[in-house]
Amino acid sequence: MTAGVVGAVRFPPYREYRDSGIAWLGAIPAHWVRSSVYGTCSVKGRLGWKGLTADEYVDEGYAFLSTPNIKGTYIDFENVNHITEARYAESPEIMLEEGDVLLAKDGSTLGIVNVIRRLPAPATINSSIAVIHPDRARIQSVYLAYFMASRFMQSVIQWLKGGMGVPHLFQADIRKFPLLMPPLSEQTMIADFLDRETAKIDALVDKKERLLELLQEKRTALITYAVTKGIDRNVPMKDSGIEWLGQIPAHWNLKPLKHVASFINGTAFSPSEWGTEGTPIIRIGNLNGGEDFNYTEREVPAAFHAFKGDLLFGWSGNRGTSFGPFLWWAEGRHFVNQHIFRVCGFSVDKQWLYWTLRAATQHVEERAHGIIGMVHITRGELGAIAVPDFAKAEQRSIADYLERETARIDALIAKVHEATERLKEYRAALISAAVTGKIDVRSIET
Repeated sequence: MTAGVVGAVRFPPYREYRDSGIAWLGAIPAHWVRSSVYGTCSVKGRLGWKGLTADEYVDEGYAFLSTPNIKGTYIDFENVNHITEARYAESPEIMLEEGDVLLAKDGSTLGIVNVIRRLPAPATINSSIAVIHPDRARIQSVYLAYFMASRFMQSVIQWLKGGMGVPHLFQADIRKFPLLMPPLSEQTMIADFLDRETAKIDALVDKKERLLELLQEKRTALITYAVTKGIDRNVPMKDSGIEWLGQIPAHWNLKPLKHVASFINGTAFSPSEWGTEGTPIIRIGNLNGGEDFNYTEREVPAAFHAFKGDLLFGWSGNRGTSFGPFLWWAEGRHFVNQHIFRVCGFSVDKQWLYWTLRAATQHVEERAHGIIGMVHITRGELGAIAVPDFAKAEQRSIADYLERETARIDALIAKVHEATERLKEYRAALISAAVTGKIDVRSIET
């Protein structure tokens, strides 16, 4: 077999291979054996265990892990709920140990895998996580975790969940999972190799993601400065008396939003009016480019129509995503659903108002009602927010400037994001190649 290639890196293959008997897997090293989770591990999960209410959590006690705690490169024992010793003791068989492999087995997080390398305090899991406890005389814990995270095993998990409405893995499913078993010493070599290499990749990913954060911060600061200070840095300034605006150019005035544009709330559609034909309805999830539309044969007044380039404002949505201003992106006529304002009747430049609303979004969110994730603001509250008012020609200049400059930053963000995704792709490919025997790590220098 020729050298294994992962990304652009060439690694040595094993000298001899044989058919694994698994179509998805192909050939495996000749000295590796096939087994299953049932043959090498015990699988446990919390079955029929009464869910906890908020008042049953305690400030200190036994860590009670949920899926967010096992997502990522390490297990988070800090940002975790706690339960009492008595509650913990109700399921003594689920008391976690170092070396246990944790697998998310429900819903959208199904397939997330991690391993307990260090157990800082007694801990247990909620019902969305399965515990795979390996027979350490036969299988190495970290190798097992990497194998469970491989593309091969993730494809097995996706196949097993099939067309379930709410996907779920049963313990019986997990016990049937196939395993590839190199000699134990070789498993340790593979685990150590992957620890080293993924740590290098993760460090690069962290740098890229930090750069993405800095670029986003630069973008936000650029927008805020331009719409609150203008683009002429030599212009005299004055105090606006408005916290989010601060100092503004001396020749600018202030007006409430309701005096520069009209905000028309979308209309409601009942589920009985949805269909697969007719006019597409703009819902909150469509504002960011989501193409999953409901359609309706019902006709509505022109005030609720939206076309490409129209300014919309999601007044009830998620912070940082679907809450705030959006320029509609799709061709053709659409109907605006409730929870979205169609902004019209401008006495100011529309593009400038879009950028101003973007800059004001943080201020708007601070005034908005709702829980941490979902927030909303009333038309009266939004309309009362003060914004600068000055000549349309200067507004247009600011809008043109922001379109140019944010386009440059967006291009950089896209490149960094693409590089980050390539690193993550390489990481996944490297793990899969190592645990399925496509590369021989024994001869790779550390």
